[in-house]
Amino acid sequence: MLNGRLDVILKLSAWFIALLWIWKALTSAVGLRRVPDLTTPAHNRTPPDRPSIAVIIPACNEEKSIAACLTSLLQQDYAALHLIAVDDRSTDSTGAIINALATQHPAKLTALRITELPTGWLGKTHAMAFAARHAISLHHPDYLLFTDADIFFRPETLRLALAQTVTTQADHFVLLPTATIKSAGEGMLLSYLQVMSLWAVRTWRISDPKALRDAVGVGAFNLLRTTVYQQLGGFEALRMEIVEDLALGTRIKRQGFRQRIATGPGLVNVHWASGVSGILNGMTKNFFAIFHYNPALVLLSCLSITVFCIAPVFFVALPNTRIAAIITLASVALLYVLSSRKSRVSPWYAVLFPVSAALIVSSILRSMLTTLKQGGVTWRGTFYPLSELRKKSSPR
Repeated sequence: MLNGRLDVILKLSAWFIALLWIWKALTSAVGLRRVPDLTTPAHNRTPPDRPSIAVIIPACNEEKSIAACLTSLLQQDYAALHLIAVDDRSTDSTGAIINALATQHPAKLTALRITELPTGWLGKTHAMAFAARHAISLHHPDYLLFTDADIFFRPETLRLALAQTVTTQADHFVLLPTATIKSAGEGMLLSYLQVMSLWAVRTWRISDPKALRDAVGVGAFNLLRTTVYQQLGGFEALRMEIVEDLALGTRIKRQGFRQRIATGPGLVNVHWASGVSGILNGMTKNFFAIFHYNPALVLLSCLSITVFCIAPVFFVALPNTRIAAIITLASVALLYVLSSRKSRVSPWYAVLFPVSAALIVSSILRSMLTTLKQGGVTWRGTFYPLSELRKKSSPR
């Protein structure tokens, strides 16, 4: 009798999981077609009236990437821009590299340096707020672009992005970056995260003002109308946000501003981290913050990932759940294919889907346990107490 009930429970569970994955695959197949691709000929245009833009690049110990990043921005085919690179307390040659490029390109690049971090700030949010104040005061740009020091841009990127921003009347525009994959481990984890992101945000609903849960912010490319940035209170309102890009996007959407998103394979490129360990270690500071430093939410999320991403593999071995499990895995594979069309990451990483899920669960738990044990987060050599992060982080 007990075994019979257990079989029924497992079968119903397997089909419930399968139906949810089918629904996600089908809605994504239809919805993703509505997300514009700026690399298509229809989007190859110049923004009317040529609005000005200030690009803000915070950099802390980025000597390996900062020169390539700034050079790619200096080579943009859009003239009405100014770059502001911030050496945020670097202990390597980052500052010297920025200064040398600023000397070579004084009309286009301004070098700023921060030597001390004020109390109540994260380093990155402080650097971006500091640079934004400078840009607005001296250059009066129509738009502000916040990016990272390890991002590389094709020459037409800013022109295409600004044209789309103006055409769609966006207050906030996000251009999704393309991941540079240097190992199978990186491809496995990043492709998994891209697929799972479709559960978190329906990118095709970003422009819908009623879809409040569908908000986006990407540190590689957050483009804002300057007046909107000021109305939001700038990064001064997000001083202690570890995942400041997501918090900014959510704040923009909830306050009723127009948010838009686009893809553009190869326009914005980033190598997230080296290998599996590099990616997982880099997420240690982020995951607990995403769950608002709430252990209950972390445990619930880990349970959900285990049930929906790992359990179907075991269901394949059981006769009563095999068909549902196969349908689940087929739906997952379809999502990998859909995601790969824009990300350029091979869909064959779908075969490692449960392995990726297990690694992400372990990373989420590690993020929580490490943060709780340390009583805070160490980021770029600075320790931030958990009590301050919890108190000053705004709800997303």
